[in-house]
Formats: sequence, structure tokens, C-alpha cells
Amino acid sequence: MIKLQALLVIASLALTLYSFIDCAKRDETQLQKLPKWAWLVIILFFSTIGSISYLIVGRKRRDKGPRPPKRRILPPDDDPDFLGRL
Repeated sequence: MIKLQALLVIASLALTLYSFIDCAKRDETQLQKLPKWAWLVIILFFSTIGSISYLIVGRKRRDKGPRPPKRRILPPDDDPDFLGRL
């Protein structure tokens, strides 16, 4: 039981530390709802719940636009450009 509690404490500290550093490094334009200083205070004082709320609500998501199509690499005998240059 003590090992489980220790694991939960370590996980909570790791999450808090990650979200605090992530918030501190981000630009003000990448945060939503509150200014940076407010998110840092919330993360610091409310630890796990503040960290989770920052990760869900506070960060702007990246725009996931259309990905450029992957270029398929063809072997030389299937590549029409290569065969045309022969």
C-alpha cells in the first residue's frame, strides 16, 4: 500500500512539474482563458487538479491542417521518370 501511495505522489509531482514548466515556457498568445501568471499560481497551489485543468483548458491546440501527401519512394524499375531517362 505504501508503494502505491509513493507512486501516486511521484506521479502527481511529475505532472505538476511538467505542467508548471510547460506553462512557464509558453508565450502568452498560446494560453487560453487566463494570463500566464494566473495559470502558474493555479498549478502551484492546486497541484494535480490545477495541472490537469491547465493541460485541458489552458493550452491552445495546434491547428491540424491537412498534411502534405507522403511521397512514395519507388524502386528504379517502377519509377517512370527513371525509366524515361534510360
